[in-house]
Amino acid sequence: MTSNFTPPQRISKWFVIPLLTVFLVTSTAMGQETQTDADPYLFHDSHFHLTNYVQEGTDIREFLKIMGNKVGRSMLCGIPLQQQWMHASTGDFAPTYYTQTDAPLYYYSFTDAHIAMAYRSLTAEERSRFDPMITGFNPTDMYATDHIRRVLMTFPGVFSGIGEFSIHKEFVSSKVAGEVATVNNKALERILDLAGEVGLPVVFHCDVDMPFPRPNQDPYLVAKLKELFLRHSDTKIIWAHVGLGRVVRPVENQLAMVERILTKPELKHVCFDISWDETAKYLAGTPETAKASANLINRYPRRFLFGTDSMAPKTPNQYLKPYEIYAPLLDKLTPQAKQQLLKGNYERIFDQARKDVRAWEKSNVVRRAVQKK
Repeated sequence: MTSNFTPPQRISKWFVIPLLTVFLVTSTAMGQETQTDADPYLFHDSHFHLTNYVQEGTDIREFLKIMGNKVGRSMLCGIPLQQQWMHASTGDFAPTYYTQTDAPLYYYSFTDAHIAMAYRSLTAEERSRFDPMITGFNPTDMYATDHIRRVLMTFPGVFSGIGEFSIHKEFVSSKVAGEVATVNNKALERILDLAGEVGLPVVFHCDVDMPFPRPNQDPYLVAKLKELFLRHSDTKIIWAHVGLGRVVRPVENQLAMVERILTKPELKHVCFDISWDETAKYLAGTPETAKASANLINRYPRRFLFGTDSMAPKTPNQYLKPYEIYAPLLDKLTPQAKQQLLKGNYERIFDQARKDVRAWEKSNVVRRAVQKK
């Protein structure tokens, strides 16, 4: 998922943040703790896809070699959508990505079993480096929660979270067969309710705006997303890519919009990941944007995670490219903020998820056994 896109110079205006930035670095980061960073890894990956849009990917042991001594832990998910190979559209050319054909996408539930079996093929020590995620459900389907429960009970001890799944995504949402996913869908409410009950952190993709929006047009999704977040305060939510996309560019005062979420105590359960090289072109593409983005992370170091959003990488260089692109931003972080972004927040969120999900699984195994008697 790489790009040669050059950030437009006019983008700088959206980084205007109507708050003081320098002296607030330490005064507004409430509840920060000082942590030492003894392990040698560069980062933990909060956003990674082992497979692609035709369910092909990297062998998990090969991926361990690609991680090497650079990446400590990684969330592990497939792609919940399968790209149809429609011969009438592309003939003998077999598309592997959603931009290569006009044929539709459809939800592919077997991805969860594939991830679970790949994880189970590892040794206990190797497993400790992964946090598998459930993605193989249709977020418009009221039965989606049944799928999530079924996966947890079929593969106990495996999964740590839900996602990445998409609600509104450029070039993708319009291609998915069936009902269009929306932020006010009752099925999504049920998914987030269950995630809170079980202790599953949720990584979801929802573009902050439409592609190529008109000037001075407020994104209609922002208010709806805030309302959704407020209704699910018991669920750890990670908004992927800070709402940005390949051509979904930052809206006016994007960082100020993000900061309004960060400053509300009732939204403390909402975090952001800065995964994907397509996001990096906006957050770290110029000295000005890198500085403004780093200032925000420095003020709220517990609310951001780093991920590659790499999809079935074949080489270490390919896999580590997003980390290298983000270097201008990372260089401007305080030592504590950098540690939290790259490793600390991952460990805090997913270590707790492992405990909570295993406890829920244990409780429900006992309950099911009693019900069968």
